[in-house]
Amino acid sequence: MSFIKKEPVLSAAAVLAFLSMFFVAPSPEYLSYIDFRTLALLFSLMTVVAGLKEIGLFRYLGSSLLAGMHSTRQLAFTLTALCFFSSMLITNDVSLITFVPFSILILNMAGLPELMIPVIVLQTIAANLGSMATPIGNPQNLYLYSSFGLSAGELVGYMLPLTVLSALLLVAAVFLLKNKAITLSRTSLHQDGCPTKTSLIFYLALFLVCLGCVVRIYSWPVMFFIILAAVLIKDRSLFIRVDYFLLLTFVCFFIFIGNMERIPAISGLLTKLISGHEFPAGVLLSQCISNVPAAILLSGFTGAVRPLLFGVNVGGLGTLIASMASVISYRAYAEIPEAKSGTYMMVFTLYNLIFLIIMCAAGWMLLSL
Repeated sequence: MSFIKKEPVLSAAAVLAFLSMFFVAPSPEYLSYIDFRTLALLFSLMTVVAGLKEIGLFRYLGSSLLAGMHSTRQLAFTLTALCFFSSMLITNDVSLITFVPFSILILNMAGLPELMIPVIVLQTIAANLGSMATPIGNPQNLYLYSSFGLSAGELVGYMLPLTVLSALLLVAAVFLLKNKAITLSRTSLHQDGCPTKTSLIFYLALFLVCLGCVVRIYSWPVMFFIILAAVLIKDRSLFIRVDYFLLLTFVCFFIFIGNMERIPAISGLLTKLISGHEFPAGVLLSQCISNVPAAILLSGFTGAVRPLLFGVNVGGLGTLIASMASVISYRAYAEIPEAKSGTYMMVFTLYNLIFLIIMCAAGWMLLSL
């Protein structure tokens, strides 16, 4: 029960995969269901980003940007922008894992507890929306990008209008916050120190290796071998930081969808229900099971990738579980001794509903053009 509460999406995926085996008996054909390229990319990116986080790169960059802030509005804008732009490269999950605790530390240091909830909520929205801009910004984009054989330019082109709109909405939301003068100590902000040049170059080089595979310069086995060998030599403890439960969730959904596609009656019904309704289906299903499994489930029964991308990315707004990255922020805030969880949920829901309504309207307009 403890595991199910901690990993509800994986648990549900495992049950679905297991039940589907009664309709399609296990066989070597199961291996054809699994998108090994997506799994290898996710594993490699998570490992490399864990290395960059370990050497303190992200906190150092954040501290450098915050030094010299003179107002609460500047501070809130910078903390939100950190999540928005960093999520495009290091995923929304890692962005929030890194910068939400950092923001809590900074806001406490500045004596601004009243900004804690709105800033963390805006950071969460920023990470979920900023990550939709690139193939590697979040797991659902990486999967759809690989599964539908998109080019990086195609995906960025599809998502650019929504990304620009979300940036403007975030700026407007920050400017609605009360503003007052503050002073942040440059010395205290840089308490973690600068990453060593050797380690920085090493992990940035590995990150470029991952990007080379993303844009299909070479095959995923080449990238996987390089990352595996390099990290084994440099710091094998990074392998512990990989979210293997996320990878296993993907595998379970691959098995479930693969089996459903081999049952003509079910496959035909789901294709009929989803075809032409990918955008609302992505938004609504994400509210219930989160956007990553929604993307995997829906992709098996449609060939329309653009509305599906819109649906599962915009669908990350709304409920707390619409994007599992949102749960990361909530947990980080809930661990604060003076946390007001009820207030947080009210503010989170209000902000998310406003953003969701506007982004859905924009998505419909873009798809109708």
